[in-house]
Amino acid sequence: MPELVLPACQIAATLALTLWMVSAFTTRPGRWLRWKMFCRATFTIVELTGTTKDGRTEPVNVYDYLSPGSFILGPPQLQAILNHLISSGCYDRIDGTGCILSHRGEQTIEVRSGRVVL
Repeated sequence: MPELVLPACQIAATLALTLWMVSAFTTRPGRWLRWKMFCRATFTIVELTGTTKDGRTEPVNVYDYLSPGSFILGPPQLQAILNHLISSGCYDRIDGTGCILSHRGEQTIEVRSGRVVL
C-alpha cells in the first residue's frame, strides 16, 4: 500500500497542474493570448511597403528597428518607427495591412501614408 501512495500523489499533482494550465488559457476573452503570462502583451503582425523619393517601392521590416531581443510591437511603437523612417528620409510614404493580437482578441490594423489606423 505505501508504494502506491507516491505514484497516486504524482498522478494527482500532474492532473491538477494540467487542469490549471488548460484553464489558464481560457480565462480571458478573445481568441489569442489568453494565458495570464501574455495577457498584457500586444503583438503586431504587419506587412509594409515603403515608397522611396524616386518612386521605387520596397518591403519594410519594422522589426529591424526594434532593440535586440524585443519582439513585442504595439501600435504606439509601430507609429514611432514609421515616424522615424519617414522623417529620416528613408521613405516618403509607408503603407500596409496586418493584425494586432492582444488579450482583447485579434484586430485588423492598417497603415496609410505612415499613419497607423486601427
